[in-house]
Amino acid sequence: MLPNIDYNDLPRALQRLMVQPSTDEANEAATLPRRSFLKMAGAGGLVLGAFPHLAMAQADGAKPAAGGLKPTQQPSAFVQIAPNGEVTVTINRLEFGQGVQTGLPMILAEELDADWALVRSRSGTNDAAYADPLFGIHLTGGSNTIKNSFTQYRELGARARAMLMSAAAARWKVDVATLRTQAGTVIGPGGRKLGYGELAEAAMALPVPEKVVLKDPKNFRIIGRATTRLDARAKSSGRQDFGIDVKHPGQLTAVVAHPPVFGARLSSVDDSAARAVKGVKAVVRIPLDRGAEGVAVVADGYWPAKLGRDALKLQWNTAAVEKVDSDKQLVQYRELAGRPGNRKFDADMAPLANAPRKLEAEFVFPYLAHAPMEPMNCTVKLSDGRAELWIGTQSADSDGQAAARTLKLDPAQVKVNVQMAGGGFGRRFAPSSDFVVEACEIAKATRAAGLDAPVRLLWSREDDMKGGYYRPMHLHRASIGFDERGKILAWDHVIVGQSITAGTVFAGMMVKDGIDATAVEGMRDPYPVPMRLTVHHPQVNVPVLWWRSVGSTHTAFVMETLIDEIARSTKQDPVAYRMQLFGDKHPRHRAALQLAVDKSGYGKKKLADGRAWGVAVHESFESVVAYVVEASVKDGQPVLHRVTSGVHCNLAVNPRSVEAQVQGAAVMGLSTCLSGSAITLKDGVVQQGNFGDFTVARITQVPEFDIHIVPSADAPKGMGEPGLPPLAPAFANAVAQITGKPLRQLPFNLA
Repeated sequence: MLPNIDYNDLPRALQRLMVQPSTDEANEAATLPRRSFLKMAGAGGLVLGAFPHLAMAQADGAKPAAGGLKPTQQPSAFVQIAPNGEVTVTINRLEFGQGVQTGLPMILAEELDADWALVRSRSGTNDAAYADPLFGIHLTGGSNTIKNSFTQYRELGARARAMLMSAAAARWKVDVATLRTQAGTVIGPGGRKLGYGELAEAAMALPVPEKVVLKDPKNFRIIGRATTRLDARAKSSGRQDFGIDVKHPGQLTAVVAHPPVFGARLSSVDDSAARAVKGVKAVVRIPLDRGAEGVAVVADGYWPAKLGRDALKLQWNTAAVEKVDSDKQLVQYRELAGRPGNRKFDADMAPLANAPRKLEAEFVFPYLAHAPMEPMNCTVKLSDGRAELWIGTQSADSDGQAAARTLKLDPAQVKVNVQMAGGGFGRRFAPSSDFVVEACEIAKATRAAGLDAPVRLLWSREDDMKGGYYRPMHLHRASIGFDERGKILAWDHVIVGQSITAGTVFAGMMVKDGIDATAVEGMRDPYPVPMRLTVHHPQVNVPVLWWRSVGSTHTAFVMETLIDEIARSTKQDPVAYRMQLFGDKHPRHRAALQLAVDKSGYGKKKLADGRAWGVAVHESFESVVAYVVEASVKDGQPVLHRVTSGVHCNLAVNPRSVEAQVQGAAVMGLSTCLSGSAITLKDGVVQQGNFGDFTVARITQVPEFDIHIVPSADAPKGMGEPGLPPLAPAFANAVAQITGKPLRQLPFNLA
């Protein structure tokens, strides 16, 4: 059963969905009318607030502006209203598939009382206004967008609404308390009406109120409604532009010959054949990430640049860099796991020796590529004393600062235009800003060669796959003692894997006592087990980075398969066993799991022959996702048939986006289970180069989905990542039910 909740506290749309669930109603699209997007720049219309070109130096600490409000609190940076009433909302994040270009405008439009059919959105820049309001830096990551900007965008909308009402009150010479708003209109005494577009110019001149009263959630009419994304039509029709599509007059395209081994440098370069390729304008030697060198071929299009690169004759010096070999690395990790290491948890392990039952397990997780559909790219335009960049970036400010350092400019002289991105999963937020710095080095060298033109750096799929910054390889080793009833007496656990944040600006807050917090997130909780957790972070010549759901990509698999194995070995139902361990301390876990169980028919519905149930539940980024899956094994290969999900993310701003994120994350989690979904190295060279040898789930492998959201009126949490971690263990637990053998690695190995 779902937890007791006063449905009157929920937005009306959610009240309807939860009180009288209807598939048709839940899937009903909030269809936007076919309207042309009004480009505000040059449209000749008046707007609410002239866009403030705030000094980039304010990015650190976001100093309060006049009136005591910070740049992140000023409606003028976020809301533009055209004379025809169209409202354009600027988003302070990267849109790369997660739906924030719709979710954030929904939040602002709710408090603005805008007509949703007239709401549009656009991306921001590295301006201080678009920093994360809690972290003070430009950041799209950690599933923080809706969570951290929920109150911010509500207040922005409420402030703009108050200014519009004040402008109407002044025009009508009435008390503002006699006015109300509805769907983009201010309504006054006697039914008088003024559209927001008619009031924008006057409202722009008024002071911005510091304090505003926000709506009661039960009065929401936009938030909580399943809403079609604002970018859906452009993307589905092929009209959406991404960073890769940026074009300027005279623009050149660059590709780079990267070293075969990370960090290698050039011994010799013969570029004569490359320079002879028609369309090639320059060949330049440039410094690369991690002390490496490369050669950039600059041409009047991608194809001549690629042909030029193919014609290069290069010799590499790899003597000074480690040549990683995946097989040898696993041996080294196993040896490390047997040594004393840094301690995260330190419970008493004395009961382990005499425990009635023991479980020994070793888990291996490979490197993983982010493999977004749009490879890395960055366009740079240089002018005297200034630079302008166009990037699909998760951190516009840090990339802008990296560009400034590379180009020897002041950060205020660099403008970053955030572009729509075709995926990222963490790859577009590298602390080194590797591909951005690479693009700036090329632009600088190209200009020095006498070519004064914008330059677009474009990585190929192979560049992207072999270019590094992978989810780290990890090894886990567990020794668990428990009794006949499944009570865990002692759990001794070791993790070996590279630190993601060591050596970066995040080390100070993320690495404590020698342990990277990202490596251990998801361990132990929500299960009250006495655990000793030891961690080793070896240094390896493979660049690593966060990957969608970060540490939970491996910790959830370990925790949820081991908990399931203990339940099976003591002949307990896996769901009942988890509920027992939760006790009364984890109501959100309990609610999410129970919802998935109830909707799936687990334990009640008879499965087809050869199928089995699999269960897993995990919290990451403050949201809980539970899966109940149906799976089978056919011709020696695991098959996932159906996934039922219970999601507890508190208030769902856009239930349709939550559903899409769970589906996408689950498919990504499924991919990690499939044969071939690993990055491996031999003699320092990455062996995978394209989707032919790095597996992602194909449409024929995608299961049916049935996703349900636990109703809540509490402030929303993140949903970009939490759907990924529990999928693989739920699938593995179902396969273990069939084969009788637990799975100890990703991708699955049923041999």
